[in-house]
Amino acid sequence: MSSTSTEPVPAVHASRIGLGVVLGLVASLTFATSGTFARPLLSAGWTPGAAVFWRVTLAAVVLLPVGLWVMRGRLREVLVEWRTIVAFGALAVATAQLMYFAAVSRMSVSVALLIEYLAPVALVLLAWVRTRHAPSRLVIAGTLTSLAGLVLVLDLTGASVDPLGVLFGLLAMVGAAAYFLLGARPTRLHALALPAFGLPVGAVVLGLAVLVGALPYSAPLVDVQLMGAAVPWWQPLSVVVIAATVLAYAFGVAGIGLMGERLSSFVSLSEVLFAALLAAIVLGEVPAPIQIFGGVLIVAGVVLIRISSGRAPAGLPTFPDEVEAAEAD
Repeated sequence: MSSTSTEPVPAVHASRIGLGVVLGLVASLTFATSGTFARPLLSAGWTPGAAVFWRVTLAAVVLLPVGLWVMRGRLREVLVEWRTIVAFGALAVATAQLMYFAAVSRMSVSVALLIEYLAPVALVLLAWVRTRHAPSRLVIAGTLTSLAGLVLVLDLTGASVDPLGVLFGLLAMVGAAAYFLLGARPTRLHALALPAFGLPVGAVVLGLAVLVGALPYSAPLVDVQLMGAAVPWWQPLSVVVIAATVLAYAFGVAGIGLMGERLSSFVSLSEVLFAALLAAIVLGEVPAPIQIFGGVLIVAGVVLIRISSGRAPAGLPTFPDEVEAAEAD
């Protein structure tokens, strides 16, 4: 079986991909709440490091019992997959979030987001190198269309660029790419197990960064301004923990398992559009017409990537060893 097959997608695969796209969109929407609801905390004196540390730590407290429950009687499988879990926590959680906040501290949010969201392109190139098969024209067209839409949504007019900030952004991109790759990796673990056991690893990594002073920490427990009203600090933090982390990682990893890393990485670009819409609703920041047009291009690019799918979900498996495993099945 070839990942570039032109045979129709079986109905069971099509339904799985469709469900994966829905889960991916829900994940993007929940991930998008982080910036809008974290801003009041940052404005009140919280450092980005403190916000991301408590975001991951509290989410780990919520999800870990769920992971233990869904894997009850099968914890040995968790130990077998410890490398994947550690990599997910260190790269997809700690590195992606910490490096993104580090990039934002040195450059505009727009440029930092643009660099991090180069992850889909990196995955297409990685598959090209690993398989030595060039992407189809539809994949290339979808990639370019989505990236053009991303640039328009981010509205880079007047954005600033800093060399060290670019480096941090590229490291965040590596973390984002790892999120999609590890989420799509064949495993016997329950879909909730990877974030449930990976988030505690990320919390430990971030905690160590705080302890050694590598991550500036300040978290004043004061009232913050949200939607024109003074609210306790724990209210926006609760949204960031429950929606932007617990639900986002749970739905996201489940969706990746159904779509594969390539399609899911492009579906995730919708997070930028959702973030703009949430900012308009909660903060009154109405997106410009060019940003709305960019959102349309992102969706169009995702559609092109979806159309390019062969027999396997999202045109995957993309790696030679996964192709052999799929053919053996």
